[in-house]
Formats: sequence, C-alpha cells, structure tokens
Amino acid sequence: MKNFKSNSMRILTCALCIMLVSLSACKDEKSTADKTVSAKSEVKAPDIALSAAVVSGNLEAVEQHIKAGTNINEKDPLSGSTPLITAITFDKQDIAQALIDAGADLSIKNNDGSTALHVAAFFCKVEGVKMLMDAGADKQVKNNYGATARETVIGPFADVKPIYEMMQQQLGPIGLQLDLEEIEETRPTIAVMLQ
Repeated sequence: MKNFKSNSMRILTCALCIMLVSLSACKDEKSTADKTVSAKSEVKAPDIALSAAVVSGNLEAVEQHIKAGTNINEKDPLSGSTPLITAITFDKQDIAQALIDAGADLSIKNNDGSTALHVAAFFCKVEGVKMLMDAGADKQVKNNYGATARETVIGPFADVKPIYEMMQQQLGPIGLQLDLEEIEETRPTIAVMLQ
C-alpha cells in the first residue's frame, strides 16, 4: 500500500511537471506569435478599403493590405463576396493572384453559394478558372442552386443571357464589363476546362 501511494505521488508529480513545461512552452509560442503579429501590424493598411482597392484595380493598395494583415477573406455584407471573388468578377487577374498567393480561402462562398471558381466559370474568365484550378480550387463544390462551376456554363446561353444583362446593368457603373458574344463563345471552353 505504501509503495502504491509512493508510486502514485511520483506519477502525479511527473504529470504536473510535464504540464508545467508544456504550458510554459505554449506561453513562449504565444509570445513569439504576438511578436509576429506586432511586426505585421507595423505595416499600416492604406486609407482605401480592400474591397475598393480590388474593384479599382489598385494592386499596390491590395498588397499593402496583405502586408498589414487585413483579413483577405472578409465577406462583403451585401453580396457575401470575398476580395478574391470580387477580383475574379471584375477581371483583376493580378490582384486575384496576389490574394491567392497570400493564402485567400478558395472555398468561401458568397450569398448565392458560389465560390471564386463558380464566378470565374460563370463570367467565362479563362485565366481566372486556370489560376484557381492551379491553386487547388474544388470544382465539385455546389452553389445554393445545386450547380457546380461547370454546370453554370453548360446550359443554353439564351436561358442565362438575361442574368448577364442584369449583372451588367447593376455592376457596370462600378466597372463590370461583359462582352456577351465572347461569353457565349467561351462557355463551352470553360465547360471543358472544368471536366
């Protein structure tokens, strides 16, 4: 009985020592992480909002946001679009690539359930689709309508032409330019890319 108590106390003491060492190691890791965050936050975010920098094509401001540690996956309150989805929508390929390189989440969905790949496919952005596929975007994800990115471009163009026209009307004033003839011609190419 005495040996059992003695052994139990030793095991308990060892366990407490291990916990203390572990906790102090975690504290050191946190201190290192805090220093990293402090170093990142020394770079000041630009005065222009990240979303505005994306739409206006201001790569320098986007890069400054990235260096400042701005949340590059923050969703727009109205559309649910991330800066990456916005960059793809407005055909800002250099900005999209900078966001991808900075670790933008390719799987985030907007309010329609569309990922950046859905958007690139729907707007027939060949370079955007290629860029996202090269970065590992999941082409099997379905939007709120049950469609994969490929399925958004395989139906008859006449059925979706009114949607493109509405998007052009709504987003044209802030820079969206859609060439409906080019989109109609490119849809089969995008469908093949996403097979």
